[in-house]
Amino acid sequence: MPAPRTLLDLEQDVTRDLELTAHPRAPWLVPKTCGGAPVLDALIIGAGQGGLAVAHALRRDKVENILVVDRAPEGREGPWVTYARMRTLRSWKTQTGPDLRLPALTYQAWHEAQFGPAHFEAMTWIPKELWQDYLLWFRRVTGIPVRNGVSAGAITPARTDDGLPCLRIEGSDGPILARKVVIATGQEGVGAWWMPDFVSGLPKPLRAHASEAIDFAALRGKVVAVLGAGASAFDNAATALEAGAAEVHLFCRRAEPMIIQPYRWLTFAGFLRHMHEMSDEWRWRFMSYILGLREGFPQDTYSRVLAFPNFTMHVGRPWTDARAEGGRAILSTERGPFAADYLICGTGARMDPALVPELAACAHNIAQWRDRYAPPPGETPPELAGRLGGFPYLAPDSSFLERRVGETPWIRDIHLFGIGTSLSFGPAGASINAMSIAAPRVAAGVTRGLFEADLPRLYEDLLAYDIPQVTLDPGRIAAD
Repeated sequence: MPAPRTLLDLEQDVTRDLELTAHPRAPWLVPKTCGGAPVLDALIIGAGQGGLAVAHALRRDKVENILVVDRAPEGREGPWVTYARMRTLRSWKTQTGPDLRLPALTYQAWHEAQFGPAHFEAMTWIPKELWQDYLLWFRRVTGIPVRNGVSAGAITPARTDDGLPCLRIEGSDGPILARKVVIATGQEGVGAWWMPDFVSGLPKPLRAHASEAIDFAALRGKVVAVLGAGASAFDNAATALEAGAAEVHLFCRRAEPMIIQPYRWLTFAGFLRHMHEMSDEWRWRFMSYILGLREGFPQDTYSRVLAFPNFTMHVGRPWTDARAEGGRAILSTERGPFAADYLICGTGARMDPALVPELAACAHNIAQWRDRYAPPPGETPPELAGRLGGFPYLAPDSSFLERRVGETPWIRDIHLFGIGTSLSFGPAGASINAMSIAAPRVAAGVTRGLFEADLPRLYEDLLAYDIPQVTLDPGRIAAD
């Protein structure tokens, strides 16, 4: 089939595809209230690609009384035009994502409708700004309700006026009531960005995490030190070089940099669809190996820093301490001190529910992997085991489980879709190319809970169902 020639043509295709695949069409939920206030069937926190994918999946299942909130202004959700400092996505351009395999909603269809098939064919990777534009188009054309500029706070239990469990979510513009909550805040979902304490203790003008807004223009003529050797660390190093930094030094803890990308290997249906169904032993074995390797950096990212003679990579040289002296940061390393004008930590996020505002009322009772599984002696390095043990141990529907059963049963109505699902589900919540499998699975967990809670009402509906599908002819019925 030829590609649509305009975006309007494509949007007409989207409307038709959504209509053709709308079965089952029957509405099955009824509005609820709590203290007279309306209750959403689901609140999704985070309007990036993950939140939009789950919202789309829910609407396909006729769960339409939903809302997606995001603290960022419209167009700045997620990392793509904020702290993502690569030039392009690292996933294949032909991937499917929040479209959930509906052809007219794919990125390729959107790109070709605007720039033509030849342009897409010639493109190697998707520019990150175009991906953000696509996500904004996606949410508009699918009709997903999003409210920007809203921060979510603590989630606590409540009851609907007809006695069903629901949740109260403190919001920056007032409380929100919902029967289900999906936390889809990406890297931060069940923890926070992390840097060594001796770095975070330095004056703010001397350091930043790679996830923060950084004034790279102010680094012109400066010596910049970057901690980490993953793709994000290299992206920040390259951005500093391109902004005119006098020197950029990247410090890798490992003696050998990570040049293998394990996430390329696991992109097949068996792993993405079924990893969460395997035993704890196998889930830990696979994911501790993958997460222990960390994320590799691609060739084009490496080539970006190699273009500058003032870039130096230090391998096997972790930072062990830091102090401020004379307006500079003095780093301690095993090979002696190193002085820099500015430090950037590409050190990712650490899992810790206690750091998440939404989980303030239940973090103490969220089951973590360290509560449920201990790897065999010698299989996992202690430092790695300690870090991975902080991941939440999730139910099959990606909801939280209790550490002590009975204390906070309402957390089963909070589902997670982000990097915090990695140890339980594989890269389901942090990978675009896993989304077509993972988002419907989370949505199914939400709909299962809604269905189960409504069983008495639905049974009464069944008993009251009296719509005939045939009109009998009394004259053709024999009289005994």
